[in-house]
Amino acid sequence: METLLSLDERRRAALNNFESLRAEQKSIGKSVSRASGDERQALLDRAKELAAQVKAAEAEAAALASELDELLMTVPNIVEEGAPPGGEDDYVVLEEVGEKPVFDFEPRDHVELGELLGAIDTERGAKVSGARFFFLKGVGARLQLGLLNLAMQQAVEAGFTPMITPVLVKPEAMAGTGFLGAHASEVYRLEADDLYLVGTSEVPLAAYHSDEILDRASLPLRYAGWSSCFRREAGSYGKDTRGIIRVHQFDKVEMFSYCRPEDAHEEHLRLLAWEKEMLEKVEIPYRVIDVAGGDLGASAARKYDCEGWVPTQGRYRELTSTSNCTDFQARRLKVRYRDEDGKPQHVATLNGTLATTRWIVAILENHQQADGSVVVPKALRPYVGLDVLEPISR
Repeated sequence: METLLSLDERRRAALNNFESLRAEQKSIGKSVSRASGDERQALLDRAKELAAQVKAAEAEAAALASELDELLMTVPNIVEEGAPPGGEDDYVVLEEVGEKPVFDFEPRDHVELGELLGAIDTERGAKVSGARFFFLKGVGARLQLGLLNLAMQQAVEAGFTPMITPVLVKPEAMAGTGFLGAHASEVYRLEADDLYLVGTSEVPLAAYHSDEILDRASLPLRYAGWSSCFRREAGSYGKDTRGIIRVHQFDKVEMFSYCRPEDAHEEHLRLLAWEKEMLEKVEIPYRVIDVAGGDLGASAARKYDCEGWVPTQGRYRELTSTSNCTDFQARRLKVRYRDEDGKPQHVATLNGTLATTRWIVAILENHQQADGSVVVPKALRPYVGLDVLEPISR
């Protein structure tokens, strides 16, 4: 923080120096036309000196401003009051919902079930693309499409505008959302085009209204983005190598909201409620955790995760996450609205997962039967077109 304040002070001093020299330059420029003889020559000599000084002062101020902007990009959001203190393991469990299944047989994990059903092919995914890639086929593809369509339908009924978003974005979009700081190693970059593959449609949705002033009466603006997502999973070697829990590519429906800052806390709770509604539709036991301040990342001021029960692991795994980013992203992306006095103010942005490929893990494992078949949750049946997923061979 001391470095930041010192740099800001130096930038302000450099800017004042530039403006002072520029004012003198303009004054001398007006005086030259009224002068003659030695006085005129002295003014011309001083004008020449000033031109060089103004140019140097302008360059110094610009360089310090650029350095300050770069440093500011590394400063994380302010943690919301009430968030638990501590790091990754210091979350607070807010509630547990649903009955964990009790099997009278040895439950299969999602990889074995996926193979029995002809739904998941990780072996050929690795052959074609490498580790942490997979094919969803047959009922696996139908299950994902049904799940995401159910999520999108719920979002539309809740007033969200459905969006199919780009998966390649410019550096300004990725940096503006806070993903080029501590999480830069997670992001795929296409160097030849200077574009990034998104890890979530939060990025293009946040940048959708960049450099705009929104109509105050239109807030909150809510979008539901469907996209493929790409993550390098740097640093996760040896973790979740089996199956489709931690992969390089997956699909997701993401809620995104622009609202007034004073409405952000309640909007955050609404996003969480919509996530819980989806989890209950697919009948997965889950818990809600309040993520600790040290595990929020750069952009979030508060984050709630919903974690679904995975029977063969005997633990909860993250299925959804919703973050209140307050005005952190809006400041970087210059998204504003006019307040009651007509003065531009930055909006707040919030995001939340409504469904993603990883949910297939919990759906298969929690709804499996002894013969390897899987009962499709009732709410999903119209979207999948099946009541039960049957093994392709006994």
